[in-house]
Amino acid sequence: MMAQLQFRDLTLGYDRHPAVHHLSGDVAPGALLAVVGPNGAGKSTLFRGIVGLLKPLAGTIAGLKPREIAYLPQIADIDRSFPISVFDFVSTGLWRTTGIFGGIGAAARQKIAQAIAAVGLTGFESRGIGTLSGGQMQRVLFARVLLQDARVIVLDEPFNAMDSKTSADLLRLIEHWHGEQRTVLAALHDMDMVRAHFPQTLLLAREAVAWGPTAEVLTADNLLQARRMCEAFDDTAATCQPQQRSARAA
Repeated sequence: MMAQLQFRDLTLGYDRHPAVHHLSGDVAPGALLAVVGPNGAGKSTLFRGIVGLLKPLAGTIAGLKPREIAYLPQIADIDRSFPISVFDFVSTGLWRTTGIFGGIGAAARQKIAQAIAAVGLTGFESRGIGTLSGGQMQRVLFARVLLQDARVIVLDEPFNAMDSKTSADLLRLIEHWHGEQRTVLAALHDMDMVRAHFPQTLLLAREAVAWGPTAEVLTADNLLQARRMCEAFDDTAATCQPQQRSARAA
């Protein structure tokens, strides 16, 4: 089966300082993949590379073009002071088909309303995003992803600081996407959630510690190794040279 995403000796970083090292592996179509690791492991950096916000220092990311991938950033990265309503914010999920200045007709307005309803926010259409709780804002972000109708969905910390009701509702949406054979990658911290709902896991600690079936990846030894690797990492190290390394494919 042709991979949906392919990483080949991928190194990503900032100001020439690497944050993800020599990552190689394939993400299969329809995969439900958790990306886990300690703080500073490179999860967000990897996702920014996948969606085209960060160019590789070395190696490649192949597969779909970034515009074909739906991306849900961390909620902390959203400027909620911008004066925009829930309806208008969700409508930005249609920009790929309408263009930034494209008109929103009756059919598009119905799609937007359906996406808002799907995340349980009917009646919030006119509310400013700055008035929303964290859980409500996360639902809005999921509604925007719904509208993008992408084959690959990248979710950066989708359950961070969420209440249990919101987490359960949004997890059902992720499982629905998986049932539609969409490819979903999610950066997560809750290992119990990963074990219960994500069949594949990439354990990252600036480089791949393990990648494969979740039960085989999330062992005590692997988790300890990941923590030690992150603690020992030198943030001032220069960019290293490409090498032939590989991780087990998902």
